[in-house]
Amino acid sequence: MQRITRDIRQMYIVCARSLVEGRLDLDNVDDSGFDSDLPVFTVGKVATLANIHPQTLRQYDRLGLIVPKRTQGGARRYSLRDIDRLCQAQHLSQDESINLAGVTRILALQEENRQLRREVKRLRLRSSSSVFAAGRNGEVIEVQRSERARLWRHEMHRNDEELVAFDETDELGSSRSLIIWGSDQEF
Repeated sequence: MQRITRDIRQMYIVCARSLVEGRLDLDNVDDSGFDSDLPVFTVGKVATLANIHPQTLRQYDRLGLIVPKRTQGGARRYSLRDIDRLCQAQHLSQDESINLAGVTRILALQEENRQLRREVKRLRLRSSSSVFAAGRNGEVIEVQRSERARLWRHEMHRNDEELVAFDETDELGSSRSLIIWGSDQEF
C-alpha cells in the first residue's frame, strides 16, 4: 500500500469532511485531482468523520455494502469513494427507510450512472489525440490535457526551426532538452 505524506493526508481529510457535509460529490473530487480510490482512512477515522460506530463499518464490510481495501496486515483502509458510498448508504437507510439490499442496488446504479456521465464528458472533451501515462500499479491510464501543456506544445511547434535534433548545448552550456523528473508520490 502506498504511503503518503502528512500534508497530503490532511488534504484528503478536508476533502472527506466536505463529502460527509455534502459540499462536494465524487465528480468534484475527481475533477479536483484527488484519487478517489486511494485507500487513506482507517476504520476509526472514517467512523469519526461520518459520525457512526466502527462496528457499523465492519458490518457494512461483512455485508458487501462498503468494502474497503486491506493492508498487507489485513487492516481496513477506506477511500474517498468508500466514504461517499457510506454517506449515501446512511442517508438511504436512515432517512429514506430503505433496506440494505435496496441500498446496495441503488448505490450500484448510482456508480454506474456516474461512470457513464464521466465517459460521456471525456468523449465530449476529446479534441485531439489522447495522452496516456503509467498509473500507480503500472496500468495504462488516459490523462487530461491541461491548457498550459497545450500552449507549451503550440509554442514548441511554432519554434520548430529553433530546436536542435540532438542534445547539443548553446554557448552558455545549457541544454535545450526537457527533462521531467518524477517522484514516488502522487498528488
